[in-house]
Amino acid sequence: MNGAHDNSRLVRVLVADDSAFMRTALTRMIESDPGLRVSGTAQNGIETLEKITTLQPDVVTLDVEMPKLNGLETLKRIMQETPRPVIMVSSLTQEGAETTLDALANGAFDYVPKQLSYVSLDIIKIRDDLVEKIKAAAESGRRKPVGRITQPPSGEVKASPSAGLHVPPSVVALGTSTGGPKALQQILPTLPADLPVGVLVVQHMPQGFTGPFARRLDGLCKASVREAVHDEPVEAGVVYIAPAGQHMTVLRRTPSKVAIRLSHSPDNRPHIPSVDVMMLSVAEVYGAFSMGIIMTGMGADGLQGMQAIARQGGITVGQDEASCTVYGMPRSCAEAGVLQRVVPLPRIPEQILLATRYRQRA
Repeated sequence: MNGAHDNSRLVRVLVADDSAFMRTALTRMIESDPGLRVSGTAQNGIETLEKITTLQPDVVTLDVEMPKLNGLETLKRIMQETPRPVIMVSSLTQEGAETTLDALANGAFDYVPKQLSYVSLDIIKIRDDLVEKIKAAAESGRRKPVGRITQPPSGEVKASPSAGLHVPPSVVALGTSTGGPKALQQILPTLPADLPVGVLVVQHMPQGFTGPFARRLDGLCKASVREAVHDEPVEAGVVYIAPAGQHMTVLRRTPSKVAIRLSHSPDNRPHIPSVDVMMLSVAEVYGAFSMGIIMTGMGADGLQGMQAIARQGGITVGQDEASCTVYGMPRSCAEAGVLQRVVPLPRIPEQILLATRYRQRA
Protein backbone atom coordinates (compact mmCIF):
# COMPACT_ATOMS: atom_id res chain seq x y z
CA MET A 1 0.00 0.00 0.00
CA ASN A 2 3.04 2.32 0.08
CA GLY A 3 4.17 4.64 -2.68
CA ALA A 4 2.24 7.18 -4.71
CA HIS A 5 -1.44 7.53 -3.92
CA ASP A 6 -3.90 8.17 -6.72
CA ASN A 7 -7.17 9.78 -5.70
CA SER A 8 -9.15 6.57 -6.02
CA ARG A 9 -7.00 5.03 -3.25
CA LEU A 10 -7.18 8.05 -0.94
CA VAL A 11 -8.64 6.99 2.39
CA ARG A 12 -11.58 9.28 3.19
CA VAL A 13 -12.09 9.99 6.89
CA LEU A 14 -15.00 11.54 8.80
CA VAL A 15 -13.91 13.22 12.06
CA ALA A 16 -16.63 13.33 14.75
CA ASP A 17 -15.88 15.32 17.90
CA ASP A 18 -17.81 17.94 19.85
CA SER A 19 -14.66 20.02 20.44
CA ALA A 20 -13.69 22.40 17.62
CA PHE A 21 -10.10 22.25 18.88
CA MET A 22 -10.04 18.43 18.60
CA ARG A 23 -11.69 18.45 15.16
CA THR A 24 -8.99 20.82 13.90
CA ALA A 25 -6.16 18.92 15.63
CA LEU A 26 -7.34 15.51 14.34
CA THR A 27 -7.87 16.89 10.81
CA ARG A 28 -4.31 18.28 10.76
CA MET A 29 -2.86 15.01 12.03
CA ILE A 30 -4.78 12.92 9.52
CA GLU A 31 -4.03 15.14 6.53
CA SER A 32 -0.31 15.23 7.38
CA ASP A 33 -0.30 11.88 5.54
CA PRO A 34 -0.68 12.17 1.74
CA GLY A 35 -2.77 8.98 1.59
CA LEU A 36 -5.49 10.29 3.92
CA ARG A 37 -8.16 12.96 3.38
CA VAL A 38 -10.70 14.32 5.87
CA SER A 39 -13.90 14.42 3.83
CA GLY A 40 -15.94 16.04 6.60
CA THR A 41 -16.42 16.68 10.32
CA ALA A 42 -19.35 16.26 12.71
CA GLN A 43 -20.07 17.77 16.13
CA ASN A 44 -22.51 15.20 17.54
CA GLY A 45 -23.85 11.70 17.00
CA ILE A 46 -26.89 12.68 14.93
CA GLU A 47 -24.75 14.78 12.56
CA THR A 48 -22.23 11.91 12.36
CA LEU A 49 -24.90 9.48 11.09
CA GLU A 50 -26.14 12.04 8.53
CA LYS A 51 -22.61 12.77 7.26
CA ILE A 52 -21.82 9.04 6.91
CA THR A 53 -24.86 8.67 4.64
CA THR A 54 -23.95 11.66 2.45
CA LEU A 55 -20.13 11.38 2.42
CA GLN A 56 -19.68 7.58 2.61
CA PRO A 57 -16.26 7.82 4.35
CA ASP A 58 -13.93 4.79 4.46
CA VAL A 59 -13.16 5.31 8.16
CA VAL A 60 -14.81 7.29 10.99
CA THR A 61 -13.01 8.68 14.05
CA LEU A 62 -15.58 8.97 16.83
CA ASP A 63 -15.29 10.83 20.11
CA VAL A 64 -16.48 8.73 23.05
CA GLU A 65 -18.20 11.66 24.81
CA MET A 66 -20.55 13.54 22.47
CA PRO A 67 -23.86 15.44 22.93
CA LYS A 68 -27.28 14.34 21.55
CA LEU A 69 -26.12 10.77 20.88
CA ASN A 70 -22.98 9.60 22.67
CA GLY A 71 -20.13 7.79 20.97
CA LEU A 72 -21.26 4.32 22.01
CA GLU A 73 -24.87 4.80 20.85
CA THR A 74 -23.62 6.36 17.61
CA LEU A 75 -21.27 3.41 17.05
CA LYS A 76 -24.11 0.90 17.54
CA ARG A 77 -26.22 2.78 14.97
CA ILE A 78 -23.30 2.87 12.49
CA MET A 79 -22.74 -0.89 12.87
CA GLN A 80 -26.47 -1.57 12.31
CA GLU A 81 -27.13 0.88 9.50
CA THR A 82 -23.92 1.61 7.58
CA PRO A 83 -21.16 -0.69 8.89
CA ARG A 84 -17.60 0.55 8.36
CA PRO A 85 -14.38 0.74 10.43
CA VAL A 86 -14.68 3.15 13.38
CA ILE A 87 -11.79 4.36 15.54
CA MET A 88 -12.81 5.65 18.97
CA VAL A 89 -11.05 8.71 20.36
CA SER A 90 -11.11 8.30 24.11
CA SER A 91 -10.01 10.20 27.19
CA LEU A 92 -7.78 8.26 29.58
CA THR A 93 -10.29 8.29 32.43
CA GLN A 94 -11.75 5.23 34.13
CA GLU A 95 -15.11 5.97 32.45
CA GLY A 96 -13.35 6.56 29.13
CA ALA A 97 -11.62 3.17 29.45
CA GLU A 98 -14.89 1.36 30.29
CA THR A 99 -16.76 3.00 27.39
CA THR A 100 -13.91 2.27 24.98
CA LEU A 101 -13.98 -1.43 25.97
CA ASP A 102 -17.75 -1.40 25.39
CA ALA A 103 -17.11 0.17 21.98
CA LEU A 104 -14.59 -2.52 21.03
CA ALA A 105 -17.09 -5.20 22.08
CA ASN A 106 -19.68 -3.45 19.86
CA GLY A 107 -17.57 -3.52 16.72
CA ALA A 108 -15.18 -0.54 16.93
CA PHE A 109 -12.00 -1.29 14.98
CA ASP A 110 -9.60 0.30 17.48
CA TYR A 111 -9.12 3.42 19.57
CA VAL A 112 -6.61 6.18 20.16
CA PRO A 113 -6.26 7.82 23.56
CA LYS A 114 -6.97 11.54 23.67
CA GLN A 115 -3.88 12.84 25.48
CA LEU A 116 -4.91 15.81 27.57
CA SER A 117 -1.46 17.42 27.68
CA TYR A 118 -0.82 18.93 24.27
CA VAL A 119 2.93 18.53 24.42
CA SER A 120 4.42 18.43 20.93
CA LEU A 121 5.92 14.98 21.57
CA ASP A 122 2.52 13.60 22.59
CA ILE A 123 0.93 15.04 19.47
CA ILE A 124 3.54 13.43 17.19
CA LYS A 125 3.10 10.06 18.90
CA ILE A 126 -0.70 10.30 18.70
CA ARG A 127 -0.49 11.40 15.06
CA ASP A 128 1.67 8.40 14.06
CA ASP A 129 -0.64 6.05 15.99
CA LEU A 130 -3.77 7.59 14.48
CA VAL A 131 -2.46 7.52 10.89
CA GLU A 132 -1.29 3.91 11.22
CA LYS A 133 -4.64 2.80 12.68
CA ILE A 134 -6.72 4.64 10.06
CA LYS A 135 -4.72 2.94 7.29
CA ALA A 136 -5.11 -0.47 8.93
CA ALA A 137 -8.84 0.18 9.40
CA ALA A 138 -9.29 1.17 5.74
CA GLU A 139 -7.41 -1.96 4.69
CA SER A 140 -9.64 -4.14 6.90
CA GLY A 141 -12.72 -2.46 5.44
CA ARG A 142 -11.58 -3.40 1.93
CA ARG A 143 -10.63 -6.92 2.96
CA LYS A 144 -13.88 -8.12 4.50
CA PRO A 145 -17.04 -6.78 6.10
CA VAL A 146 -16.65 -5.74 9.72
CA GLY A 147 -18.54 -8.15 11.94
CA ARG A 148 -18.40 -11.55 13.56
CA ILE A 149 -16.26 -14.18 11.92
CA THR A 150 -18.12 -17.09 10.47
CA GLN A 151 -17.16 -20.71 11.09
CA PRO A 152 -13.85 -21.32 9.33
CA PRO A 153 -13.61 -23.78 6.47
CA SER A 154 -12.36 -27.14 7.69
CA GLY A 155 -8.80 -28.20 6.93
CA GLU A 156 -7.40 -24.81 7.96
CA VAL A 157 -5.04 -26.26 10.55
CA LYS A 158 -1.47 -26.57 9.39
CA ALA A 159 0.47 -28.80 11.77
CA SER A 160 4.13 -29.67 11.59
CA PRO A 161 4.93 -33.40 11.42
CA SER A 162 6.34 -33.21 14.96
CA ALA A 163 3.29 -31.35 16.29
CA GLY A 164 2.26 -34.26 18.49
CA LEU A 165 5.71 -34.83 19.97
CA HIS A 166 5.87 -31.80 22.26
CA VAL A 167 5.84 -32.03 26.02
CA PRO A 168 2.69 -30.47 27.54
CA PRO A 169 3.42 -26.79 28.26
CA SER A 170 3.53 -25.44 31.82
CA VAL A 171 2.57 -21.95 30.66
CA VAL A 172 0.88 -20.20 27.73
CA ALA A 173 2.32 -16.85 26.53
CA LEU A 174 -0.13 -14.91 24.39
CA GLY A 175 0.49 -11.64 22.55
CA THR A 176 -1.96 -9.39 20.70
CA SER A 177 -2.65 -5.76 19.79
CA THR A 178 -5.26 -4.22 17.43
CA GLY A 179 -8.40 -6.36 17.52
CA GLY A 180 -7.12 -8.14 20.64
CA PRO A 181 -9.67 -6.97 23.22
CA LYS A 182 -12.56 -8.33 21.15
CA ALA A 183 -10.65 -11.51 20.24
CA LEU A 184 -9.73 -12.20 23.87
CA GLN A 185 -13.36 -11.64 24.92
CA GLN A 186 -14.29 -14.29 22.38
CA ILE A 187 -11.78 -17.02 23.29
CA LEU A 188 -10.86 -16.70 26.99
CA PRO A 189 -14.43 -17.40 28.24
CA THR A 190 -14.30 -20.81 26.53
CA LEU A 191 -11.33 -21.96 28.66
CA PRO A 192 -12.22 -24.17 31.64
CA ALA A 193 -11.83 -23.09 35.30
CA ASP A 194 -9.46 -26.01 35.91
CA LEU A 195 -7.12 -25.13 33.04
CA PRO A 196 -3.84 -26.91 33.92
CA VAL A 197 -1.59 -23.93 33.04
CA GLY A 198 -1.31 -20.22 33.73
CA VAL A 199 -1.79 -17.85 30.77
CA LEU A 200 0.34 -14.70 30.43
CA VAL A 201 -1.24 -12.08 28.15
CA VAL A 202 0.33 -8.95 26.68
CA GLN A 203 -2.33 -6.74 25.06
CA HIS A 204 -1.07 -3.34 23.90
CA MET A 205 -3.17 -0.76 25.78
CA PRO A 206 -2.72 2.70 27.27
CA GLN A 207 -2.34 3.08 31.04
CA GLY A 208 -5.61 2.91 32.92
CA PHE A 209 -7.15 0.41 30.49
CA THR A 210 -5.69 -2.95 31.57
CA GLY A 211 -7.31 -2.99 35.05
CA PRO A 212 -10.88 -2.47 33.78
CA PHE A 213 -10.17 -4.89 30.92
CA ALA A 214 -8.98 -7.64 33.28
CA ARG A 215 -12.06 -7.14 35.50
CA ARG A 216 -14.34 -7.31 32.48
CA LEU A 217 -12.73 -10.56 31.29
CA ASP A 218 -12.87 -12.03 34.80
CA GLY A 219 -16.65 -11.49 34.79
CA LEU A 220 -16.94 -13.35 31.46
CA CYS A 221 -14.53 -16.23 32.13
CA LYS A 222 -14.65 -19.48 34.09
CA ALA A 223 -10.88 -19.21 34.67
CA SER A 224 -9.70 -16.40 36.94
CA VAL A 225 -8.47 -13.27 35.08
CA ARG A 226 -6.53 -10.47 36.74
CA GLU A 227 -4.09 -7.67 36.08
CA ALA A 228 -0.66 -9.09 36.94
CA VAL A 229 1.00 -8.03 40.22
CA HIS A 230 4.75 -7.88 40.78
CA ASP A 231 6.18 -11.02 42.43
CA GLU A 232 2.96 -13.04 42.45
CA PRO A 233 3.30 -16.75 41.56
CA VAL A 234 2.19 -18.04 38.15
CA GLU A 235 -0.64 -20.47 38.94
CA ALA A 236 -2.65 -22.89 36.82
CA GLY A 237 -6.13 -21.71 35.86
CA VAL A 238 -5.24 -18.01 36.09
CA VAL A 239 -4.94 -15.54 33.19
CA TYR A 240 -2.54 -12.66 33.93
CA ILE A 241 -2.95 -9.43 31.92
CA ALA A 242 0.27 -7.37 31.78
CA PRO A 243 -0.39 -3.89 33.21
CA ALA A 244 -0.07 -1.05 30.69
CA GLY A 245 3.21 0.84 31.05
CA GLN A 246 5.17 -2.10 32.51
CA HIS A 247 6.93 -5.10 31.01
CA MET A 248 5.90 -8.50 32.33
CA THR A 249 8.56 -11.19 32.67
CA VAL A 250 8.93 -14.37 34.75
CA LEU A 251 11.54 -15.55 37.22
CA ARG A 252 12.07 -19.08 38.54
CA ARG A 253 12.10 -19.03 42.35
CA THR A 254 12.32 -22.80 43.00
CA PRO A 255 12.16 -25.84 40.69
CA SER A 256 8.34 -25.71 40.89
CA LYS A 257 7.64 -22.02 41.54
CA VAL A 258 7.77 -19.21 38.99
CA ALA A 259 6.99 -15.57 39.85
CA ILE A 260 5.83 -12.65 37.70
CA ARG A 261 8.13 -9.64 37.49
CA LEU A 262 7.00 -6.17 36.42
CA SER A 263 9.50 -3.57 35.30
CA HIS A 264 9.86 -0.35 33.30
CA SER A 265 13.00 -1.58 31.55
CA PRO A 266 13.98 -2.17 28.82
CA ASP A 267 12.67 1.26 27.77
CA ASN A 268 13.86 0.99 24.16
CA ARG A 269 10.86 -1.06 22.98
CA PRO A 270 8.08 0.52 20.90
CA HIS A 271 5.50 -1.12 23.18
CA ILE A 272 5.44 -1.32 26.98
CA PRO A 273 4.39 -4.00 27.80
CA SER A 274 6.12 -5.80 24.95
CA VAL A 275 5.11 -9.25 23.68
CA ASP A 276 8.75 -9.94 22.82
CA VAL A 277 10.04 -9.09 26.30
CA MET A 278 7.43 -11.36 27.90
CA MET A 279 7.95 -14.28 25.49
CA LEU A 280 11.77 -14.11 25.56
CA SER A 281 11.55 -14.42 29.34
CA VAL A 282 9.07 -17.33 29.11
CA ALA A 283 11.34 -19.15 26.63
CA GLU A 284 14.31 -18.70 28.96
CA VAL A 285 12.50 -19.81 32.14
CA TYR A 286 10.18 -22.54 30.81
CA GLY A 287 12.19 -23.75 27.79
CA ALA A 288 10.43 -26.58 25.96
CA PHE A 289 7.55 -26.37 28.46
CA SER A 290 6.27 -23.12 26.91
CA MET A 291 3.51 -22.41 24.41
CA GLY A 292 3.48 -19.15 22.43
CA ILE A 293 0.35 -17.80 20.75
CA ILE A 294 0.41 -14.74 18.48
CA MET A 295 -2.86 -13.07 17.58
CA THR A 296 -4.28 -10.10 15.68
CA GLY A 297 -2.27 -6.86 15.76
CA MET A 298 -0.21 -4.37 13.78
CA GLY A 299 3.55 -4.63 13.45
CA ALA A 300 5.94 -7.40 14.47
CA ASP A 301 6.00 -7.38 18.30
CA GLY A 302 6.23 -11.05 19.34
CA LEU A 303 8.38 -12.26 16.45
CA GLN A 304 11.60 -12.50 18.51
CA GLY A 305 9.71 -14.07 21.40
CA MET A 306 7.99 -16.68 19.22
CA GLN A 307 11.34 -17.50 17.60
CA ALA A 308 12.86 -18.03 21.06
CA ILE A 309 9.99 -20.32 22.14
CA ALA A 310 10.35 -22.33 18.91
CA ARG A 311 14.15 -22.63 19.38
CA GLN A 312 13.63 -23.99 22.88
CA GLY A 313 11.30 -26.70 21.55
CA GLY A 314 8.06 -25.06 22.74
CA ILE A 315 4.78 -24.94 20.83
CA THR A 316 3.99 -21.99 18.54
CA VAL A 317 0.50 -21.14 17.28
CA GLY A 318 -0.61 -18.21 15.11
CA GLN A 319 -4.05 -16.81 14.35
CA ASP A 320 -4.96 -17.14 10.67
CA GLU A 321 -5.32 -14.15 8.35
CA ALA A 322 -9.07 -14.48 7.76
CA SER A 323 -9.99 -14.16 11.45
CA CYS A 324 -7.53 -11.34 12.30
CA THR A 325 -8.67 -7.73 12.55
CA VAL A 326 -5.13 -6.83 11.43
CA TYR A 327 -2.86 -9.54 10.06
CA GLY A 328 0.43 -7.99 11.15
CA MET A 329 1.95 -9.70 14.18
CA PRO A 330 0.88 -13.23 13.07
CA ARG A 331 2.04 -12.50 9.51
CA SER A 332 5.57 -11.57 10.65
CA CYS A 333 5.78 -14.91 12.51
CA ALA A 334 4.27 -16.87 9.59
CA GLU A 335 6.69 -15.32 7.11
CA ALA A 336 9.63 -16.11 9.42
CA GLY A 337 8.51 -19.74 9.48
CA VAL A 338 8.18 -20.03 13.27
CA LEU A 339 4.54 -21.10 13.47
CA GLN A 340 3.90 -24.83 13.86
CA ARG A 341 0.14 -24.32 13.65
CA VAL A 342 -2.04 -21.63 12.07
CA VAL A 343 -5.68 -21.69 13.15
CA PRO A 344 -8.77 -19.45 13.05
CA LEU A 345 -9.48 -17.51 16.26
CA PRO A 346 -12.28 -19.81 17.54
CA ARG A 347 -9.89 -22.79 17.46
CA ILE A 348 -7.14 -21.26 19.60
CA PRO A 349 -8.65 -22.50 22.93
CA GLU A 350 -8.82 -26.02 21.47
CA GLN A 351 -5.07 -25.77 20.66
CA ILE A 352 -4.34 -24.90 24.30
CA LEU A 353 -6.46 -27.82 25.58
CA LEU A 354 -4.89 -30.28 23.12
CA ALA A 355 -1.35 -29.15 23.98
CA THR A 356 -1.93 -29.38 27.74
CA ARG A 357 -3.71 -32.74 27.28
CA TYR A 358 -6.64 -31.35 29.21
CA ARG A 359 -9.11 -33.89 30.48
CA GLN A 360 -12.42 -32.61 31.75
CA ARG A 361 -13.04 -33.65 35.34
CA ALA A 362 -16.01 -35.96 35.55
